[in-house]
Amino acid sequence: MATITKTYRGTWSFLSYIRRNEKRNAVLTRARNTEPSQQLRFCSSRGTINTSNRQYCLDLIQKFDHENFLCTLLYSKSAREAAIAIRAFNVEIAQVQDVVSDKQRGAMRMVFWRDTIEKIYQGSPPQQPIALQLAKVISENKLTKKWFMRCIDARADCLENDSFRSINDLEDYCENSVSSVMYLILESLGIKDLHADHAASHIGRAHGLVTFLRAIPFNTSRGRINLPTELLIKYNVSQEDVYRGKKPDLVNDIVYDIASVANQHLRTARSLKKDVPKSAVPTFLNTVICEKYLTNIQQAGFNVFDTKLQRRNGLLPLQLLMQSMKKTY
Repeated sequence: MATITKTYRGTWSFLSYIRRNEKRNAVLTRARNTEPSQQLRFCSSRGTINTSNRQYCLDLIQKFDHENFLCTLLYSKSAREAAIAIRAFNVEIAQVQDVVSDKQRGAMRMVFWRDTIEKIYQGSPPQQPIALQLAKVISENKLTKKWFMRCIDARADCLENDSFRSINDLEDYCENSVSSVMYLILESLGIKDLHADHAASHIGRAHGLVTFLRAIPFNTSRGRINLPTELLIKYNVSQEDVYRGKKPDLVNDIVYDIASVANQHLRTARSLKKDVPKSAVPTFLNTVICEKYLTNIQQAGFNVFDTKLQRRNGLLPLQLLMQSMKKTY
């Protein structure tokens, strides 16, 4: 990332927007613990947040997907409206694994979202804020149902089988769960381009792998070790070793292998820059997030448990703004 040497006009309004939206966290936490069918009533009830479906979605991604929230603020208005709904949907299904008490309840939520997507495309969305906002943007942008279903299926499979046999399986999961979101945002921009889709596939895989690495400390603290079995066998590391903090150098080697694959996807995506339409570039601002983490984890010796890696990047808003101004990824 290039050193920031100048403050640009527009930076302060961008940061002011972020500061104005740093609230409602406690209310959203309560909302997240309600059943999907009850969320609209919760958001409309007197004494809580009486807000629009759009604002509900925006608040949701701000709290639970803050980095992509910052990226979304830098999209064009048309893309931003669609991205808010799409990313709120993604947050909702991504967090099922962490908010339900058992797999059966998680499976029920996934069924709810499959039925919801079907009903949206039939013209009768449920009275739930994310569903209503999705219905609006799907109607306006003619988004493809297949990508929504791929997201749900990937999350549902991960909920049922919370480990990966190989790094290829992990990459496929990232393709289905993360790249599909990027395809939908490209569609909302009216971009139907093979090179843009190819870049989105690699960036989605890179971002998914980075997110996977960042989640390892949290998952380990909950006794959930989902490193690819293939790599555990390769380095003679057991799940118990990871949980107990044993063989740290070998665990770092596993992290190195995954980070290397993420970096390769990032490099491949950037090799396509000359062929990708300029209008698609804002969709790929998350490359800044990937590059920063991969640099940091390399400096940490690929110790994914280094507490420095868990700190929020306070310069990210400026870094994203600078990258947006360069009109490249």
